[in-house]
Amino acid sequence: MPTLPDFRLETYFAKWEFKSKFHMTASDAESMSLQELLAMATPEEREEFEGMWLGYTQTYGAPDLREVIAGMYANAKMEDVLCFAGASEGIYAANMILLDKDSHAIAITPNYQSHETLPNSVCDTTGVPLNPDDDWSLDIDRLADAIRPNTKLITINFPHNPTGKILERGRFDALIELCRKHGIYILSDEIFNGLGRTGTRHLPLVADVYERGLSLNVTSKAYGLPGLRIGWIVCSEHAVLDKMERLKHYLSICNSGPSERLAKIAMLHREQILKRNCEIIDRNLAVLDEFFSRHADRFAWQASDGSCMAFPKYLGSEGVEEFCRRLVEDCGVFLLPGSIYRSEIGATPKDHFRIGFGRKNVPEGIAVIDQYIQTNL
Repeated sequence: MPTLPDFRLETYFAKWEFKSKFHMTASDAESMSLQELLAMATPEEREEFEGMWLGYTQTYGAPDLREVIAGMYANAKMEDVLCFAGASEGIYAANMILLDKDSHAIAITPNYQSHETLPNSVCDTTGVPLNPDDDWSLDIDRLADAIRPNTKLITINFPHNPTGKILERGRFDALIELCRKHGIYILSDEIFNGLGRTGTRHLPLVADVYERGLSLNVTSKAYGLPGLRIGWIVCSEHAVLDKMERLKHYLSICNSGPSERLAKIAMLHREQILKRNCEIIDRNLAVLDEFFSRHADRFAWQASDGSCMAFPKYLGSEGVEEFCRRLVEDCGVFLLPGSIYRSEIGATPKDHFRIGFGRKNVPEGIAVIDQYIQTNL
């Protein structure tokens, strides 16, 4: 097993997530109670949950859950779906199976840390930074220049963590054609797909449009159900799925049976859940737009294309690290400073912070930040 560095984001979250009063950097939508989720279920779906047998489940995931997940894709079948205990297990499995010491991988920066550290623990990995001066977009020519004869995997994440960027469709199509030309796998982290302002247009799911595409998703982010710990990868190359399933025997072995029943209910009613979550974002973005317009001397605000987070620039003289530290220590407001996204493989901005707006208490947290600025800055 490779030696991995400290997971900065998760370590920082462990310190402040449950201690702070206002969690203002969450990347997930507002969660719901078990009672609220079950209220959406039909009597038959509820009985499947309440009357279930609490034994082991299939390593691939319950067949009926996989059928429902496959139905969320344009071209997928149940056999194309492998379920995991959350998205992180899927990220780990994909990198460990697709890469070896003689491979080369490419990941965009900044990014969720495991998309960098996992491939980099196995093989040489190149970072290709998103360009803040080009609306956080991906330079396809620069990515093409990074490809080597042994490049095996490119990892992307749109809507992007932390900026919320959705890659332009033309660049997305160009990326797929580039990978097709070189026979490169794409691991596409699509966990925020469906989330954003009402009417947000998302990219196609990569498994639907590319034969070597691996679509990663989870109940945690767009659906606001991280407590279920159910994720999945959709891929038409069954040999790859089979190898990941064998690795899963060393990891979780199988998913939680109750979580699979609840995930099936959530995915069957996903349109209702996404509508609710996007309406929360609509309301919160109106609050954020007004707040940042009043403090344009202190923040450079750019609303995201999708997801429920953005990555504004902090302009204050004390710097973003001190601003975030004082907010959480003095006011109980938790933001994620840009240093958490520093990278060993590519450039990342140091003067930004991640703010989340998928939860209902955002107006309260913004009011506290507003008062802090008026009183202290």
